[in-house]
Amino acid sequence: MIRKVEICGINTSELEVLKKNEKYDLLVRAKEGNIFAREKYIKGNLKLVLSVVKRFNNRGENLDDLFQVGCIGLIKAIDNFDLSQDVKFSTYAVPMIIGEIKRYLRDNSSIRVSRSLKDIAYKTYKIKEDFINKNMEEPTIEYIAKEIGVPKEEVVFALESIQDTVSLYEPIYNDGGDAIYVVDQVKDEKNLAENWIDSLALRESIKKLKGREKNIITLRFFKGKTQMEVADEIGISQAQVSRLEKNALDKIKRNIS
Repeated sequence: MIRKVEICGINTSELEVLKKNEKYDLLVRAKEGNIFAREKYIKGNLKLVLSVVKRFNNRGENLDDLFQVGCIGLIKAIDNFDLSQDVKFSTYAVPMIIGEIKRYLRDNSSIRVSRSLKDIAYKTYKIKEDFINKNMEEPTIEYIAKEIGVPKEEVVFALESIQDTVSLYEPIYNDGGDAIYVVDQVKDEKNLAENWIDSLALRESIKKLKGREKNIITLRFFKGKTQMEVADEIGISQAQVSRLEKNALDKIKRNIS
């Protein structure tokens, strides 16, 4: 939830909300070129932008920047919306706003992607937007690849290469106890026992573990299994595996400290 009341100099608690009978009339006049109706319609939909920005609140991005970028998406949606289609404006606008914010986040990502892949990805999004505007549905990968003139595999690879990154320590589950993080779902093929279990004290500490804790440590760090795989193998939940693993590691640390 965004706690900041003011974004880009706008008091969000005082944002205008258009009445139902106003919306269509203003949109029609805006599409006809009435700049006053267009401006009023934009202001009347800023809460829609704010609701989308809230989805990106946990990324550590500047909210003012995201709000401004979202407003660009809103304006694009107003300019491209087809009144003849039986679709609510908000239904059409939200994906446009999200797309604009995601493009901004991709462009400002710390991970570098080659220019050729970016070009294919941006062309893909442009073709996708144009197709949705005309047909109110998404095009197939085959259609996009044909329009760009590249194999469909390159389109898929380009799109995947600019997807938002996820922290290994982003929580993916919490039942009120210890959270389960992305890193807990990752199988470790390289950091197996022979690569890090080279301390006699550590070996002896592991030997002191009892029952499930010892079994879990063996499966996780000697055999490189994920917590989900361990849970399936020993017949308990992943949350239980996470707790038992944490307890076991705490005991190991105490024994060798």
